[in-house]
Amino acid sequence: MHPEIVRDVPGDCPICGMALEPVMPSAEVEDTTREVRIRFWISAALTLPLLVTTMGPHLADWHLPDAWLGVAPWVELALASIVVPWGAARFFARGWRSLRPWRPNMYTLIALGTGVAWGYSVLAVLVPHAFPAGFRDEAGRVGLYFEAAAVIVTLVLLGEWLEQRTRRNTGAAIRALLSLAPPTAVRIDADGREAEIPLAHVHVGDRLRVRPGARVPTDGVVLDGASTLDESMLTGESLPVDRKAGDRVAGATINQTGTLVIRAEKVGGDTLLAQIVDLVSRAQRSRAPAQRLADRVAAWFVPAVIVVAVAAFVAWAALGPSPALAHALIAAVSVLIIACPCALGLATPLSIMVSTGRGAQLGVLFRDAAAIEALRDVDTLVLDKTGTLTEGRPRLASITAVAAVEDEVLALAASLEQSSEHPIARAIVTAAAERGLALSRVEGFGSITGQGVRGRVDGRAVAIGNEALLASARVGVPAEVEAQAAALRGGGASVFHVVVDGRYAGLLAVADRVKPSTPAAIAALKQAGLRLVMLTGDHEATARRIGRELAIDEVIADVRPEQKASTIQRLQAEGRRVAMAGDGLNDAPALAAATVGIAMGTGTDVAMQSAHVTLVKGDLGAILRARRLSADTVRNIRQNLFFAFVYNALGVPLAAGLLYPVTGWTLTPAFAAAAMSLSSVSVVLNALRLSRAVR
Repeated sequence: MHPEIVRDVPGDCPICGMALEPVMPSAEVEDTTREVRIRFWISAALTLPLLVTTMGPHLADWHLPDAWLGVAPWVELALASIVVPWGAARFFARGWRSLRPWRPNMYTLIALGTGVAWGYSVLAVLVPHAFPAGFRDEAGRVGLYFEAAAVIVTLVLLGEWLEQRTRRNTGAAIRALLSLAPPTAVRIDADGREAEIPLAHVHVGDRLRVRPGARVPTDGVVLDGASTLDESMLTGESLPVDRKAGDRVAGATINQTGTLVIRAEKVGGDTLLAQIVDLVSRAQRSRAPAQRLADRVAAWFVPAVIVVAVAAFVAWAALGPSPALAHALIAAVSVLIIACPCALGLATPLSIMVSTGRGAQLGVLFRDAAAIEALRDVDTLVLDKTGTLTEGRPRLASITAVAAVEDEVLALAASLEQSSEHPIARAIVTAAAERGLALSRVEGFGSITGQGVRGRVDGRAVAIGNEALLASARVGVPAEVEAQAAALRGGGASVFHVVVDGRYAGLLAVADRVKPSTPAAIAALKQAGLRLVMLTGDHEATARRIGRELAIDEVIADVRPEQKASTIQRLQAEGRRVAMAGDGLNDAPALAAATVGIAMGTGTDVAMQSAHVTLVKGDLGAILRARRLSADTVRNIRQNLFFAFVYNALGVPLAAGLLYPVTGWTLTPAFAAAAMSLSSVSVVLNALRLSRAVR
């Protein structure tokens, strides 16, 4: 409820009084409910005879022996003095801490209610002659409310036990993720010998063998072998995927058929699984904007309840039937107990915890609770092209050399691009490797934002980029090459020019296929009412061809990285709530500027860190799942807040006796405690429904 409170050891929140949650749940399920469970069962065992002896004669119309009447108050005192001071010890401690400094919370009300009922009854047994006539019944006896105090404590303990069990279950998603990592890995030494070692001893660069049926120990690249992998536990996708030499694999996925040899690339906290766990854990600790309403209400609620309880006491004392002061005390205690705002405090945090856990199971990672709320209201989705709409694995389609041979142009280009991690660069380097070309060292490599790259290869000045690069270098394109470039763009290829020693040397055309899942996802997103905009730095002709193929509403091309963020801001200035989906380093500013930035999990770490939502698999279809989960979560939060507000709006006046003049109804403290516990349980159960949301 208050994630800003961080402590080194377990304890209670100084604001709301509830038990602090561990920042990161462990893979093992810890029984955090043991203490409260023991207190509940002992309190229940002692409260039951209290109820039988005090309420039995009224409910079953039977009478206790006269000899018992003199002993009963002392037995009740003995039983209740175990249940209340011991069973509610934590409640009294939290209630006391809430007064220093003045931060009244639900434990303030519980401590006041039970303390008043029990303390009053203790005095009634020890010094009955000290009570005025207003507290005495027709027989001159002072009423005892030990059973009310004991029942309140027992029911509050029951509610806390159930709540703790539920809160433990909300961490099940993280525990399930933590348990995915295998404890050991099979390492292949330099001499070819294999040894099983603890996962913590795996280092970057180690060669590891993954046998059929085993989990991949860490993130890496396949060096040898081919197999199919079950990645559903990380991506939410049920269909297995093929992996062969050169492909990347993620730790914790299951190798199904063949044997693989992989090279470890990321270990420990750098793996995809570790990043997912960290994102989910941080999101569960974040505060939703909807919580602000509950915070504002809670800030005034407890003092207001105390005022209402005092007013109810005064009204009953002045206007109530005999014994007026006894009725006044019961009304005040009932108000204090039924108004405990635990349901109001749980309404938003529990929904967020369950929702983020469910999102992780679906391959959707929310950075914080605000992102969950905001995604539901998005009406415009801006999409990058490479790696978002397309596979992000472009291949060299053609080479055109001018005053040189193709292999020379490709070797110079690949030598320069080997210093870059961009997908286009990898495509050029891969094409050179397939032709068996030797690459040279690069000196003075540099990237020119929005234009391309340049450097020196074997003493020659080489540059690769777009028309903006040519313009800045004052290099012209031969007419026949320009016509060929236009034709390639019309076919969906991206064209890059090669300049060597200030002269035009050739043209490289790189093509990237649209993902097989993209057309169906685009159609579903449009059907959901989203306006789709493609925002890309690629040439306009190439972008528009893909835009027409996918029926995208608007295409904005030839955009530099720094212009992407300004384009997002322009759309927002038009009154649109904009989500941006991208995967590259150049998308990071736009992802941060968008109302909701969505990073494709197949992209760069910078994009994932800048985004509000990460799609582990990088499939656009997951945006639909994320948006439905967002809508379900917001609806669930509103339902919880409605339950909490309506419960208190109806319960407090009823406990104060507002209906007594009309109906003759009053509310006992025990019934008030049962109603208070029921309200919390209803909120908890409603939040847990999100664990089955979005199939």
